This record gives sequence, C-alpha cells and structure tokens, in this order.
Amino acid sequence: MKTAFALLAACTAAFTTLPAAAQDAAEPAVNQVIVYGDQKCPEATGEEIVVCVRREDPFRLPGAFRGTDAPANEAWSERVAANANVGDTGAGSCSTVGQGGFTGCTLEQIERAVAEQANSDEARFGDLIAEERARRLSEIDQTAAEEQARVEQIEREYEARLAAERDAETPALDAQGNSELPMPR
Repeated sequence: MKTAFALLAACTAAFTTLPAAAQDAAEPAVNQVIVYGDQKCPEATGEEIVVCVRREDPFRLPGAFRGTDAPANEAWSERVAANANVGDTGAGSCSTVGQGGFTGCTLEQIERAVAEQANSDEARFGDLIAEERARRLSEIDQTAAEEQARVEQIEREYEARLAAERDAETPALDAQGNSELPMPR
C-alpha cells in the first residue's frame, strides 16, 4: 500500500512540472493592461504594443457581475416595453400566433444584442489595438516622407553638380588633339 502511495506521489510531482515547461513561450506582441485611478500605463518596448484601459474604481465589482436577471430587478419601463407589442401577429411580429410569426424573433435578438454592445462600457481591446497600429503607421508615413524629401534634395544637388561640370570651360586642344594643360607628374 505504501509503494502505491509513493508511486502516486512521484507521478503527481512529475506531472506538476509539465505546465511550467509549457509557459516558456515567446512574449506576446500585444500587451493589454487595465489600470486604475492615476496609475501610469507601462511603456511599450521594441515592437510590443501596449494598450491601456483606465478604470476609475478598482474596488467596485465589475458591471458584468453586479446585476441579475431576476424579474424583481427589472425596471418598470422595461416591463411596460415588453407589453408594447402585445396583439401583434403575422410575419415579422415574433409571436406564436399566425403564419410566419416567428420571423421577427431573430431580428429582435439581433437589435437587442447591437444595442447592448453599443451601450456597453466594457473595454474594446480590438479597437484600441487598431488605433495604436494606425498611430504607428502614421509615424511610418511621416518618416518615409522625410526620407523621400532628403533623397530628392541629394538628387537635385547631384544634378546641379553635373550641370556645372557640363557648363565648365573645356581646355583648348592642340593640332594633334591633346590638351594644352600640363600633365601631372
């Protein structure tokens, strides 16, 4: 019996080291950070993108966990709105009465989901990451424009030197076609 427990303990110890080896992955390219109050957002290093979302109160329960769907917690205006379409039947009405009454239910669910998403105060990391990438691309465009202007200035200077050399006086030639300038020794 003791050997079985010893074998079980050895196997457990061996398997607990496996997750640590799996955590040796490369550093992610995007760092999503939630900061509270006046905490400073960490600086990006290298090619890493740091996206910070600021929350006001770190001790308040997040909104996703605050409310419940119990009927007692439903606002009176919501109860009244739920009865607004009583008596509607037919296609597009989301009712069990009449032909095609079910066809409006999916549309209502989609509209409700879009309204919840639009009114949500949850962080949209995808949008924040896209904004950061756009900001970096705008810097790249500015750097490229500066480099292009520098190259064009160098080309203009080169063309001016070539024109000056072309316009310079050529030395006179003697009867054999040799230059009258003395040869360097």
